[in-house]
Amino acid sequence: MIISIASGKGGTGKTTVATNLAFSLEENVQLLDCDVEAPNAHLFLNPQINETRQVVANVPAVDESKCNFCKKCMEICRFNAIAVMGKKTVFTFPELCHSCGGCMAVCPEDAISEVPRSLGTIELGQINKIDPSNKIDFIHGKLDIGQAMSPPIIKEIRQTADNSMTTIIDAPPGTSCPVIASMNKTDFVLLVTEPTPFGLNDLSLAVEAVRLLNIPCGIVINRSTMGDDCVSEYAKKEKVPVLMEIPFDKNIAKAYAKGDLIVQALPEYKSKFLQLFEQIKTRLAQKEGVI
Repeated sequence: MIISIASGKGGTGKTTVATNLAFSLEENVQLLDCDVEAPNAHLFLNPQINETRQVVANVPAVDESKCNFCKKCMEICRFNAIAVMGKKTVFTFPELCHSCGGCMAVCPEDAISEVPRSLGTIELGQINKIDPSNKIDFIHGKLDIGQAMSPPIIKEIRQTADNSMTTIIDAPPGTSCPVIASMNKTDFVLLVTEPTPFGLNDLSLAVEAVRLLNIPCGIVINRSTMGDDCVSEYAKKEKVPVLMEIPFDKNIAKAYAKGDLIVQALPEYKSKFLQLFEQIKTRLAQKEGVI
């Protein structure tokens, strides 16, 4: 089972839910931190990193001695990553390139080749729980400073993962391409929000994105004792189940500030996260007609 934990905006508690859920499960589990622009799950789980891999994208390199400056490469590129200036010069803009290979395919002079460009890294490690028979396999990505494209790193994380294990994905915030890359082909999406007008606005956008992907979803309301009832009313209207509420609690805030897990600082929350997991399993089973 693959559960993606997402939100329409940052700061709702997405990583808090992902890390505590993964740590609570009484089985071997895998956590993928796909928020590659600002990964922070490792701050709470302290994994032992065992392997680092470079993630690269292929970008065009033009041999101007072969080029006839026909501009076909420039015309096919939807991202303006290549420009032909008169009959003398071809400029490439690697940061804009999406590595589609179209420029190479249309070049009549075979003047374009591909060279690798570093996008970032992924790191693989492991977290041992108190029970040594239960472990968390950990993978996160780090986008290089100055790079704009995070989906290739997210896809590399997803491809590296072991899909036979229960997998928790900490997705990036928002509803753009990186989020879609994190949620796509998962079994269930947990949307973490807060009971405020801003939280509701971004939650509604996230629900629309999940529905486009045709993935079942549920809501976790964080800091549920602050704000108003707007999220609960929206959930009832849209028939999206609220599976868990986490109150606005000073003790939780203290644990977070120290980099501690809720389930370690407040052990009574382990059963609540286990109940959340069982609710997800039940809803998936009902969808598949098992029960």
